[in-house]
Amino acid sequence: MQRVAQDWLILELTRNSGTALGITTGLQFLPLLLFGLWGGVIADRYPKRIVLMFTQVAMAVLALILGVLVITGTAQVWHVYVLAFGLGLATVVDNPTRQTFVVEMVGRGDLPNAIALNGASFNGARVLGPAVAGLLIASIGTGPVFLVNAASFAAVLTGLLLMRTRDLLPTEPVARAKGQLREGLRYVRGRRDLVVVLVLVGFVATFGMNFQLTTALVAKETFHQGASSFGLASTMLAVGALAGALLAARRMKPSLKLLYVSAVAFGVLEILTGLMPTYISFLALLVPTGIVLMTFTTAANATMQLSVSPEMRGRVMGLYMLVFLGTNPLGAPLIGWLSQVLGPRSSIVLGGVVATVATLAVVALPALVRVVRLRMLVAEEA
Repeated sequence: MQRVAQDWLILELTRNSGTALGITTGLQFLPLLLFGLWGGVIADRYPKRIVLMFTQVAMAVLALILGVLVITGTAQVWHVYVLAFGLGLATVVDNPTRQTFVVEMVGRGDLPNAIALNGASFNGARVLGPAVAGLLIASIGTGPVFLVNAASFAAVLTGLLLMRTRDLLPTEPVARAKGQLREGLRYVRGRRDLVVVLVLVGFVATFGMNFQLTTALVAKETFHQGASSFGLASTMLAVGALAGALLAARRMKPSLKLLYVSAVAFGVLEILTGLMPTYISFLALLVPTGIVLMTFTTAANATMQLSVSPEMRGRVMGLYMLVFLGTNPLGAPLIGWLSQVLGPRSSIVLGGVVATVATLAVVALPALVRVVRLRMLVAEEA
């Protein structure tokens, strides 16, 4: 609800500026690009449940401030920019901590299933949230949406406080020491499988996963729909993602093959979505797109967490979240600008093309390297 209301608010304040919408999205994810790796270090150093309490309180306060500004009629574009950046700062620490906290709740054996069910829970909220937000925005405006979001954090904090800590499986905190950030980077650099996952996630996330931006522009400018219809587009994508998460929960272990297939399928479906002639067909294709997107992200997340040692998990997931979300400051403004210059459809199609080409290149690269080496050996022998 917060994201839908924030995007709709910036469109109202700027008279449908795709560039301003892209800047808002970029500012929200810029802290991840700048400080994302440090968030992973914090996740490794401190008790994760306590860290999550602090980050959730910060997010609640930011939502409350924005809601008050809108209701009092004093909200300006720069307010949205600053608060979006503040939300990004809280997310820097919250994301890797929350991702790795899943392991402490269920243990390593159930991790793939837990990641998928976590995604199902998240996307279940995404099914309901945008639809409710769209209706609220259309009837009483964006301000109450932010206030409802702020109040909802009381439930989150209560859940964290009521957890039976004796049933958790906490990882031993890593003692503070110099060079821990570089140590995490060296660890990932020495693992080709982790590098492959990060490269794929980087391209797909930067250019393909900008639906919060692109669906708003397509709904408002291409198909001339209102706030409730924009919320419906987000809901259709989330319905697909929820189905994808539930399907992923049935698989006990991910594979690189699944990662490759789902990335290509996502790219192709995104291209087709951008080319749909009517709003109904656009909405319909968002469902399978959400399914393969969730399949891809669940496989990538589980591969990263299952493949690393416990003491490195926070830093590795900090790097993963940096690539997964922190690249938005690079992609979102570009996508927003392209939507203004070439039209909203082109930004969706471009994202699909990049995701498809990047995946095929990653798959083909090892074979090309082997061919080049073989030719070099033949040339030396000749």
